[in-house]
Amino acid sequence: MINRSQAAMNTLSRRRFLKISASTLLAAGVVGRATAALASATTREPKCVREVPTFCDICFWKCGAIASVRDGKLWKIEGNPADPLCRGRLCPRGTGGIGAHSDPDRLRTPLIRTNERGEEKWQAVTWDEALEYIAGKMQKIKAEHGPESMALFSHGIGGTFLKHTLKAYGTVNIAAPSFAQCRGPRDVGFRLTFGEDVGSPERTDIENAQCLVLIGSHLGENMHNTQVQEFATAVGRGASVIVVDPRFSVAASKAKFYLPIKPGTDLALVLAWMNVIVTEKLYDAAYVEEHGFGFDQFAASLTGYTPEWAYPETGIDPDTIRATAREMARYRPATLVHPGRHVNWNGDDAQRSRAIALLNALLGSWGRKGGFYTPSSMDMPDYPYPPYPKPAKPKVDNPDHKYPFAHEAITTGIRDATITGQPYPIKGWMVYATNLLHALPNEAETIRAIQQLDLLVVVDVIPSEIAGWADVVLPESTYLERHDELNVELFKDPFVALRQPVLDSPDDQKPNWWIAKKLAEKLGLGAFYPWKTIEEYLEHRVTEAGLDFAELKKKGIIRGPRQPIYFEEGAPAEFGTPSGKIEFYSPQLEKAGFDPVPRYTPPVAGPPGAFRLLFGRAPVHSFSRTHTNRLLSDMMDENAVWVNADIARRAGLKSGDTVRLKNQDGVLSNRVKVKATERIRPDCVYLVHGFGHTARGMRHAYGKGASDAQMITRYKTDPLMGGTAMNVNFVTLEAET
Repeated sequence: MINRSQAAMNTLSRRRFLKISASTLLAAGVVGRATAALASATTREPKCVREVPTFCDICFWKCGAIASVRDGKLWKIEGNPADPLCRGRLCPRGTGGIGAHSDPDRLRTPLIRTNERGEEKWQAVTWDEALEYIAGKMQKIKAEHGPESMALFSHGIGGTFLKHTLKAYGTVNIAAPSFAQCRGPRDVGFRLTFGEDVGSPERTDIENAQCLVLIGSHLGENMHNTQVQEFATAVGRGASVIVVDPRFSVAASKAKFYLPIKPGTDLALVLAWMNVIVTEKLYDAAYVEEHGFGFDQFAASLTGYTPEWAYPETGIDPDTIRATAREMARYRPATLVHPGRHVNWNGDDAQRSRAIALLNALLGSWGRKGGFYTPSSMDMPDYPYPPYPKPAKPKVDNPDHKYPFAHEAITTGIRDATITGQPYPIKGWMVYATNLLHALPNEAETIRAIQQLDLLVVVDVIPSEIAGWADVVLPESTYLERHDELNVELFKDPFVALRQPVLDSPDDQKPNWWIAKKLAEKLGLGAFYPWKTIEEYLEHRVTEAGLDFAELKKKGIIRGPRQPIYFEEGAPAEFGTPSGKIEFYSPQLEKAGFDPVPRYTPPVAGPPGAFRLLFGRAPVHSFSRTHTNRLLSDMMDENAVWVNADIARRAGLKSGDTVRLKNQDGVLSNRVKVKATERIRPDCVYLVHGFGHTARGMRHAYGKGASDAQMITRYKTDPLMGGTAMNVNFVTLEAET
């Protein structure tokens, strides 16, 4: 993590490096204007430095930042000390945000397709021409099929105004991959247990945890700023850390207990842990008595899930299972079993997440210090828009409520409707800030759906794979060049944050709010944008909340008074379940025909000689969107496939050798380097997500590393909520000669 004083030191170190480099050139006899200019650049004092507070958009955490412009050019980005999310420190991605602005591969002007979809052949057009084209296609779709036949896929706060335009147009089919492909099973599992989500950012009180359990959660690699800082705090004061992972992650290196579990068997381990805690009466009996529902039925269902039963399933010996269960109980209620985030793994993920919720309930951690706090937020009134038109058709993503506990739209459900035309046709997609070819499983199905469309519009900063299939590509300004919706998080400390332009866009890019407003006007929906400028809109909301907009512009953040966040402080012990209590036994699930207490089903094995493909994050990249950022790609410009060292040796491979991955359906990856390591089990391999780009416009990242997304041709759908499990693919290694 980097704070402002460290950034200053880094700048000083860079200056010293440049001076040394200049001296070396002179000593080598290389004399010329370049040397003189370099020496001059290192000693010239800035004429003017302007600081602009904003908040980051490299990932969804939205940390408060202060961007500095020196002599008219973007210089550096640091954490805003007033921001409770980042506490004055940004992660490597945040400080590298400068590279998003200066990226030479970024989209620069609106484009309309001139050839077949996917051929990436374009004609540059004006904004008026592009928006007229889109509006005409949308009006035709509306006339022939109804407005519901237009769908929006959106990721992040930047999609707020496009959602507003699409709702005003009349569609209900709006989805984010973050539900069905990421956090959805977790949210459903916790809702079924406590009646509430864990939120985003998650309501985890890591800094006060005495025991932290990470089960497939890669803190330090999946760089969620607040959590990583709190993790460092917890480790620094000696908190007990238990890490469960087939791979020895960075977090595992900090652990007291590391459990190298067999992939796909997490639920077996959690059930065995709960068996020990209940059998040995190590749970928080007073908490369970006061807040629990159906505990006796729950306890009875655990009888057969002993550590001895779990051993052959998980590969974790019974003594270790008992020792770690007792370790958790020793520190309750300040024991936090982390809920994770990207939890779409094996197909039983909502029940797996429910089991993690139940384990936390046994330990009494929900609503308690060192466990899960009760978040609060600023009260920011909505803008007084006209009411949206009433849809004539229901959403297409979950017909007949096949997935009864899905409380958000399912992206793959919209894709299915696009392919089949059922329950009615989807003829237009608008895609904002999400590379669907990397985000959704089975790339071929996504392309098949695209071929059924009359219109595909992509709004993005970079020419990603999904942009290559679009009819119209609209270049968005980066977060450093635009206003956005206010950020009002549910968090420990209530606050409101402002994103505002630091400098102008370099070419003909436009902010998302401008695109949404102008498109609405082209569609005859101008009444839904009664404000003239984005600042007028923002100032109205801030003023209605009783706050000073000028202060918010100056500081970037206004914080509200702290509210009680633990039950002991007076936070309400309320549970939004039908019983009004923590549901150890779920009548909701039972009524819907599902197991009222999670039940383990062994994962399906792969083909003989194949390895289960696992994937995850790197601290310097976000999804597949940062690989053309020169500052971030300098730190990591390609991925490598992690292979167990013994397996590599038997195959005659060593680190640095080049292989291709071939999955169970015969799909072959790009060339990728081997990382032979003891830090992974022999039955699986691992890739950092997002590499292996095939979009030709991403010149800097094109073809570097292997794409895990291309290998994910199979998935299992969670029966409770429609999430897509992706850790069900297997690969073999083919050496390159």
